Amino acid sequence: MKTIEIPEIVYADLATISKELSKVAKKPISMPMALYLLISVYRAHMSEPCARDAFNQKLANTPMMSPEEFQETSDVPMG
Repeated sequence: MKTIEIPEIVYADLATISKELSKVAKKPISMPMALYLLISVYRAHMSEPCARDAFNQKLANTPMMSPEEFQETSDVPMG
């Protein structure tokens, strides 16, 4: 197992997605399982040439923060 640090807001989203998937599957889906499923969906989406091209174009034309800016703005305490 490896450990990563993620902002609180990302952790909260992953926890919510895990609960939603558990309801759909009618069985427990842990946060690592939910993340793995999200990665699988991403890979399936990116294997389709039209979807991949549209995603790449959208990503290339979207203003992106630096990793440091993302960390600073996304790790605001929730409450």
